[in-house]
Amino acid sequence: MAGVARSTISDIETGNLAALSLAALRRVGAPLQIQVEVRGRWRGGGGERLLNRRHSRLAESVARVLGRFDGWAFAAEVSFSVYGERGIVDQIGWHEANRHLLVIELKTEFVDVNEMLGTLDRKARLAPVIAAQRGWRPATVSVWLIVANSRTNRRHAAEHSTLLRTRFGCDGRSLAAFLRHPAGPTTGLAFWSDVDAGDTRCEGLAARKAVRRPKRV
Repeated sequence: MAGVARSTISDIETGNLAALSLAALRRVGAPLQIQVEVRGRWRGGGGERLLNRRHSRLAESVARVLGRFDGWAFAAEVSFSVYGERGIVDQIGWHEANRHLLVIELKTEFVDVNEMLGTLDRKARLAPVIAAQRGWRPATVSVWLIVANSRTNRRHAAEHSTLLRTRFGCDGRSLAAFLRHPAGPTTGLAFWSDVDAGDTRCEGLAARKAVRRPKRV
């Protein structure tokens, strides 16, 4: 089922993993519904704390900007346990007037795009049940992925451009218009400017700059 040699299975069973690629391990894990992850540690877990810090800064930046739009209520780090499925939604937004529910997934970096899309689909599917636990009865659900803007993330997005375009119909330039008038359902991908630099701009959400016209002579 995994499409690998029997010797590969034998190496995994005996713990002889040095010669195996991560791709091979994931191929073996997929039919068994086993998720294989690689976790880097730096100075006793410092790397993980750094990633968490960036994620927190991204979440704070997004919440601060989205909170400027009228009619929306936002909640962060919403945990759920539905039908045995557990997890956390980074942020959910509720527009009472339109009964519109917004699911927001935050990513500081692209790692496994397929896994990310699968996780996002699961949260979108469970979103109405999660919202109902807060007394929200959505008529429409939108899903947005917000990614920290970096050259690496841009490059990874370009490598998976066909898949991402199929999944997300809107980009960051459409986000502000959607938040002002949340009518039909949308799925979007927006790049958020450098979080570490304290820049809270997003495509389509950046403040407009006044342009001075040259004086006529």
